[in-house]
Amino acid sequence: MHLDTLKLTNFKNYDMQSLEFCARINGIVGKNGAGKTNLLDAVYYLCMCKSYFGMPDSAIVRHEQDVFRVEGAFQKADEDIHIVAKIRTRRKKELICNDVPYGKLSEHIGLLPVVVIAPDDTRLATEGSEYRRKFLDETLSQLDQIYLRHLIHYNKVLTQRNSALKQMAKTGHFDRDLIETYNAQLAPAATYIHEMRGRFMTDFSPIFKMFYNKISNKSEAVNCTYKSTLHEASLLELLNKNYEKDKILQRTTQGIHRDNLAFIIGEKPVKRFASQGQLKSFILALKLAQYQLIKQQKNAKPILLLDDIFDKLDATRIESLIKLLASDDFGQVFITDAHEERLKNILAETGIEYKMFLVEKGNIIN
Repeated sequence: MHLDTLKLTNFKNYDMQSLEFCARINGIVGKNGAGKTNLLDAVYYLCMCKSYFGMPDSAIVRHEQDVFRVEGAFQKADEDIHIVAKIRTRRKKELICNDVPYGKLSEHIGLLPVVVIAPDDTRLATEGSEYRRKFLDETLSQLDQIYLRHLIHYNKVLTQRNSALKQMAKTGHFDRDLIETYNAQLAPAATYIHEMRGRFMTDFSPIFKMFYNKISNKSEAVNCTYKSTLHEASLLELLNKNYEKDKILQRTTQGIHRDNLAFIIGEKPVKRFASQGQLKSFILALKLAQYQLIKQQKNAKPILLLDDIFDKLDATRIESLIKLLASDDFGQVFITDAHEERLKNILAETGIEYKMFLVEKGNIIN
């Protein structure tokens, strides 16, 4: 699977831009702030209906404009797939596939698998559990539409339950029956999500360890394990047991929205004991394992977006990574770098097909 052409209108710092890409590796170079990352985000947007960096659509529209449009022509298993995303201020987002609008945006997720590796991904290891749950959800939502539907339902009901707890605390009247109604709505979704996350980690962990060994040349042992209170009891049991606590705190204290991943290096937490090089290698291995698992289960090579990944990697780790990307295990890759000559030299040494793009203040030259 690959992206042939991309057209941007009023997307972030791009006015109008039309590009044709190489099916293998595309190098995107330019000064910091020129718009390299924005170009990757446009590709991600076409695949996932949103910005990878959590920006609201209102912040994506080019300054002083009220509409943006992203259009891409993909090839997947000899099938032409044409995607258009259109946003107008104060109007509902439109996503169109081969001239047919989606009824729900969630129906599109998984059609065009994508994986991103960006500098801020170190937050997976260094910050709160919400980043690690997002990693799980981003992966599983591309693999399983049922998972995505359960996740959307769970989050909607969870918001309603938390709002009810706050309102009840405000009035001093607690309606146990209403809370139990929410509990009953949460339970089936939580059970499915917990089971799928567990299965995913069983498949994911050995692939992750394999990639870490390749990147770091087997310099240290690593591990990644799934933590959930649902390992020990059902959600209904946990919610009933913690009802009084939820009343006091005015929020739902148990459930799959509290799940976590434990990252270990040399039998110690990555967050506290990993060096910068180890941390970067750990995150790269996580993302490459994500790529591999999606590829296996979707029977298609995802698009891989690599944003400014060479900083903080030593020459040995860069060489190991590029050898991996040049292998037949990977399909279309987009790589950004502020150092044009460095990226050109690295790609030239791979001996595989590539194309270079120079970004200058929202204009792209190739």
